[in-house]
Amino acid sequence: MGKKSNKYKLSLELIELIRPDNSEYLPIVIEFDNHDNIFKIIERMKKRNRFKTEQQSVEFAIGLKLFSEVMLKNKDNPLFE
Repeated sequence: MGKKSNKYKLSLELIELIRPDNSEYLPIVIEFDNHDNIFKIIERMKKRNRFKTEQQSVEFAIGLKLFSEVMLKNKDNPLFE
């Protein structure tokens, strides 16, 4: 029986705040599963040139895949009706 999802690790670190405060924001590292090959999706999005920058294509692809996988795993949640 083959595995049904790919495993990923994502790290988010604050570089600079628009309005600095006295809070400490530690990096967030999450591991998650997704049924798609996100790297291939990113490459396709970059080639399609649908956004002003390549960076925006990457942001869109990652955000959409994270969001849609949570939706699939929680399809009975009223939030997604």
